[in-house]
Amino acid sequence: MSNKTIFGLIIALILVVVGWNSFFVVSQIERGIVLQFGKVVKDDVQPGLHFKLPFIQEHRLFDGRLLTLDSATQRYLTLEKKALMVDSYAKWRIANVERFYTATSGMRSIAEERLSRQLESGLRNEVARRTLNEVVSGERDQLMADITSTLDTSARRELGIEVLDVRVKAIDLPSEVNRSVFERMSSEREREAREHRAKGRELAEGIRADADRQQRVILAEAFREAEQIRGDGDAQSAAIYSEAYNKDPEFYSFYRSLQAYRESFSSKSDILVLDPESEFFRYLQGNGVR
Repeated sequence: MSNKTIFGLIIALILVVVGWNSFFVVSQIERGIVLQFGKVVKDDVQPGLHFKLPFIQEHRLFDGRLLTLDSATQRYLTLEKKALMVDSYAKWRIANVERFYTATSGMRSIAEERLSRQLESGLRNEVARRTLNEVVSGERDQLMADITSTLDTSARRELGIEVLDVRVKAIDLPSEVNRSVFERMSSEREREAREHRAKGRELAEGIRADADRQQRVILAEAFREAEQIRGDGDAQSAAIYSEAYNKDPEFYSFYRSLQAYRESFSSKSDILVLDPESEFFRYLQGNGVR
């Protein structure tokens, strides 16, 4: 192999190495910067193919997607000094590449560690401003909105990070107070149950008294109507008897005497002591009927 050929291969190799170190690619899910002797000379490099000075400049690429910081469960105190165990997470991404690199050397672990401290501090402040009821239900959405706004402002300023959302996954009581809270809730439920039972008994007594009153009224009305009907029947019966008596008084007297005989002599053990000339025996003497 001639010297000219060797020299040509060396030149080609040098061009390949220079070309390899002169271009870099930024994908759609990445954010990039260009450094020259450790100093940022080009920040927020857009996706695509880019040129850099070989051996003098270098590029660094970072994940530009939406990332999740899953914070460990922490103990916080409410406005009433009641302890709560809060489990939360934050959604973040790089907003300022130069500031992110300067603050964290481009290391995600350092960024999440510092962001986690800020999240913990912000949650402690927000929980301390609210009561237990407000944290658990009353102002839970507002709490998350406030901590998101506060954390986003500080993270942008210090870390070049944009915090899009902070969410509270779970809120629990510490294990040492679970028993006392359960007993207090149980006693409150028992008290409410006694109140409901007392109201039920009071309502039942009122319903029973009203039913008894209605019963007495109905019975009185029924008795009055029965007596009225009975009186009307007696009046009609008396009118019929009177009309029949007026048509044939003698026959009517005879018929009533026969009824009296039947009732008087219905039992053989009955004894009557009467004057034979008594009006009672008028129809038994044979001369009673004319």
